This record gives sequence, structure tokens and C-alpha cells, in this order.
Amino acid sequence: DKRRLAILGEVESLKNRRNTVSKEIAVFKQNKDESGAAPLIDEMKQVGIRIKELDEKLNTVHHELDDIVMSVPNLCDDSVPEGNDDEDNIEIKRWGEQPEFSFNPKPHWEIGVEQGFLDFERAARISGARFALLSGFGARLERALINFMLDVQTTQHGYQEVLPPFLVNTPTMTATGQLPKFEEDLFKIKDWDLYLIPTAEVPVTNIHREEIIDVQELPIKYTAFTPCFRSEAGSYGRDTRGLIRQHQFNKVELVKFTTPETSFDELESLLADAEKILQMLGLHYRVVTLCSGDLGFSATKTYDIEVWLPGQQAYREISSCSNFLDFQARRGSIRYRPTGEKKSRLVHTLNGSGLAVGRTLLAIVENFQKEDGSIGVPEVLVPYLESRI
Repeated sequence: DKRRLAILGEVESLKNRRNTVSKEIAVFKQNKDESGAAPLIDEMKQVGIRIKELDEKLNTVHHELDDIVMSVPNLCDDSVPEGNDDEDNIEIKRWGEQPEFSFNPKPHWEIGVEQGFLDFERAARISGARFALLSGFGARLERALINFMLDVQTTQHGYQEVLPPFLVNTPTMTATGQLPKFEEDLFKIKDWDLYLIPTAEVPVTNIHREEIIDVQELPIKYTAFTPCFRSEAGSYGRDTRGLIRQHQFNKVELVKFTTPETSFDELESLLADAEKILQMLGLHYRVVTLCSGDLGFSATKTYDIEVWLPGQQAYREISSCSNFLDFQARRGSIRYRPTGEKKSRLVHTLNGSGLAVGRTLLAIVENFQKEDGSIGVPEVLVPYLESRI
């Protein structure tokens, strides 16, 4: 900012000098004194060149300042526990019980390969590491879960289904907080100002970018199924087996636009909407409140839902539900106009996974596995699958 102010000061001084000298040149010309005007004209040429140089420097400084401002994270809500990492997250509730087995349960990657519906070898040949090929039962279960999740959210919870673009531009990524800070985590299309979306949160939140929403429309609730694409930079060596951490995966997303007064109540209902899917599927899970050190860049408060995976004897994240306050709305200029007021205000935005489809699939495979290698199906999915395995 000091550089910016110094440049502005010099530009202002040069412009004042140019105004003064222009009047002096005019007097010389009125008196037809070309020799007197000549050195001043030469000086003004140099002043013009210098102002242009300073304008270019100022533009560079403004871009640097924008990057700094856009790299400052949201503030934590007072209710967020202090901590350094996921070890300091606070468990707030559990639902259901861990299933009991009369045999040692296997991880999903072993079951899927043995049963022939999960193929990592061919996927690696097609695309490389961190990709999976689902076929037969696996492909049908994935599709069934997508339809089931969308049906529940649209018919029971009042969300409007949308199908957004899977490629988005820089302003879109910037509004939700992916850019400029997390560019290395994204897949960019070469020679195009387009990125593959890392989550449906990005295009769906931007539906109302640079708009003023009528307060009577709030809260707005969207749900969307999309594939998601992530480079997983910095994840080398983590979750190298199975479906937990993939470059491409499917997800059903929940996005809300609310007034500031209701956003925390809407966060609780958003969490309940995501939990409902696991409850209907009969999957045991717990909910944790993320500590300050584990909180995402854009969020003021986040709940993670962690499903129990008996094949790994671990809880793993299957959904994150977050309140962003006006952080994204400010970056994306998403506003609403209260009744009877001329001035518009920033909305609050929220989103959550409802759910990560691949992780839900693997949770079903591990929790509903049988000793003979077959897999049971949750009752609510039977109409979508039309058969059991």
C-alpha cells in the first residue's frame, strides 16, 4: 500500500506540473515565442512518458494488492473450537451403531476387485493413478445413489435441482475462494480461461453472482449432481488405495443463499439434510465441529460428517457443511434488497455435500458386505437397483 500511495503521489505531482506548464506553453504560443515554448514542450513529452510508466506500475501494484486481499481467509465464528489440525476437532454426536461381523470385514478395494465391479488397473491404463473404473453392480449402485440423493433433497427438503456447467472461468473460481490461493489444486484447460470444477459449490454459488435477489426469494436452496476434479496436490502417499481420494469423483451438493439473520439456523438444517441420507441408508456416522486450524479458507464454521468404514476400522469424511457468512457474496457481489429499503445487502452463502457419492458407495460396500463376498443393499435403494447382490 505504501508503494501504491508513493506512485499516486508522484503521478499527482506530475499531472499538476503538466497543468501548470500547459498554461505557460499557451502564453508563449500566444506571443508567438516558439523558442520559449520548445523546452517546455520537450519537458511535457518526458512527463507524459513518466506518467505512462507510473500507470503501468500502479496497475501491477493493484494486481498484487488484489491477490493479497483475495488470499486472506474468512474469520472463524466464536463457536469454533481452537486447534491446530483434525486431531483437535470436536465430536458432537453419533448416529446408529457400528455393525458387527462374524468375520474380518474387508476394505472396499478388495471386495470390489474380487466381485468384479471395481477396476483400478484398467483405470490406471486409461488415465493414470487415482482413477477408478466402475462396472456392473458398481456402476448401477453409483447411479442409484445419485438419483436417490437428488430425489430426497428435492422432494423432502425443498431444494431445486440444477445442472450447472462443469467448466468455469476465473471470476467464478475467485468468487467462491478457490482462486487465487488454491490454483495448484485445480485442473486448468490449456490456452483457455477455464477450469474443471473441484465441486458443484463453485458454479452453483455463482448462479447469482453480480445479482440483487428479492428478499422474498430467500432462502434459495439448490442441489446439484456433478463430477468433481481435483489435482490432490500435496496428497502424495495418502489414501493411495481405493476410492477415498480420486482425481475425479461424483458428488451431490447442497447450496443455500440466506439472510444474515438466519444463516446459522440454515447451517443446522443443512447438516440435518445431509445426515438424513446416511440415516435412510442405515450407515453409522459421527459429526465433528472443525477446529480453527482445520477450517477451510472460505468458511466461518464447518461440520464434518464422518461415516464408519469397518473394512478400515476408521471414520472417514463423507460430507462437509459450512457457513461462509458474506465472504463469498462479497467476492461475487451477491446481494439482496430488504423489504422497504433502497440499499442492498450481502447475502450469506452455505453449502454441504449431500453426499460424496463414491464415498457413500464404498461405505455401503464395507458395511453391507457378507462373508461369502456378496453385498447387501439398503432397502431404500432397492427400487433404484431393481435387484440385490
